[in-house]
Amino acid sequence: SVTTEFPACRSGFKNKEVTPTKGGYFENGIGYETVTPNVLNLGVAPAILLERVAQRFKENGGVVMEQTRLQNVAVSEALGTALDLGEEQDPVTARLVLDCMGNASPISRQQRYGMKPDGVCCVVGSCASGFDKETNLIGDIIYTNTEIKDFGDSGSLQYFWEAFPVGIGRNGNEPGTSDTKTTYMFTYLDADEKRPSLQTLMDDYWELLPVYQPSITDPEEDLDVKRVLFAYFPTYRDSPLKPQWSRVLAVGDASGIQSPLSFGGFGALTRHAERITGAVSEALEADCLHKDDLGEINAYTPNLSAAWMFQKAMSVKVGQKVDPKFVNRLLAVNFQQMDDMGGKTMTPFLQDVVRFDGLVGSLARSFKADPLFMPQIVAHVGLPRLIDWLGHLSMMGIYSALHATSPVVETLVENIESDPREKFRWRRRMEAWKFGSGSDYILDNIEN
Repeated sequence: SVTTEFPACRSGFKNKEVTPTKGGYFENGIGYETVTPNVLNLGVAPAILLERVAQRFKENGGVVMEQTRLQNVAVSEALGTALDLGEEQDPVTARLVLDCMGNASPISRQQRYGMKPDGVCCVVGSCASGFDKETNLIGDIIYTNTEIKDFGDSGSLQYFWEAFPVGIGRNGNEPGTSDTKTTYMFTYLDADEKRPSLQTLMDDYWELLPVYQPSITDPEEDLDVKRVLFAYFPTYRDSPLKPQWSRVLAVGDASGIQSPLSFGGFGALTRHAERITGAVSEALEADCLHKDDLGEINAYTPNLSAAWMFQKAMSVKVGQKVDPKFVNRLLAVNFQQMDDMGGKTMTPFLQDVVRFDGLVGSLARSFKADPLFMPQIVAHVGLPRLIDWLGHLSMMGIYSALHATSPVVETLVENIESDPREKFRWRRRMEAWKFGSGSDYILDNIEN
């Protein structure tokens, strides 16, 4: 299912388009860029992936019910669950229901009823051919080339870009042979009703695309557009979502386990797949299907909560006045420090794994590099939110320390604890320490 592979992705934050950019933000007055290998460098064909996953599921006894609408789910704590598939289908019974319906899940929406999203990531983009083949060699994971744009009463937005080559590196397709790439423009904002529409963002995307991709001058004339994307991804601070009902567990985007910085949670779900499958299997074996037991699977993870500060720092509230260069300066300085610290700091961060050691180290170096910027950061995010974030940062340190004790705790639990439910809960706590501190990320294969 992997049809594209390229060596690396660029990260860059600039007040205007200058490529390449040499030196740091204060040396060139423009910004900073760096290239990181083996990050977001694979392209997957969704149709092939789904076909193979479905086939493997069926081979293991699973049943796929295509074009079947789920009407509702009835839950009995004592007996199990029943899925109502409409009048023409017999109901399906199960001991446990996994909600994998994404951030638009009606089950999650019912549980979050009346809650306004704490943040939104709006994305527009396209896949098209017609770009320069010779420069279509690596991707952009996060990139800016404009300052914050003022929309008047609709607030201000910082635009970010992503781009990925299509059809190189696999199946005999050498780099430099494809003129096709996917480009996205995205931004972070709150859910204020005054915000610009996706149509406005799409208009800006087509207007700014030739600046970002200078091998074209007129997208309508120069490009053969394969498909167009526009979407918004709501995010909630109260995540991962603990179950409100027994025998129903949200996983993936439905649980909010993805980073508030990412579009969606395919990467987050694959990162947690082994943990979730193991926990679900044990829950069924030990009959730990009460909502309190299942809540241990979607436990508090301080590094996910800490990531909220980054989204708030990269967005501007409606009515808030800010230096148009604020976001570029913040990210350019911070990324330069992470880059100087090496791949073991940069690579996990770009793969949405926030680690305590890397975060504390990069923040300390950023403060030293640009100490006069700190008052602006505090004013931008607000003191109460900063204090809240410091609490999550402290918990990351505590979870890192607790994870170091896991081998001893696991031995004690296995040898002393006889209650299957308590064993289940202690294993989930140890997993929360591991994943909540980013200690699940394997650093051995990364070169500094």
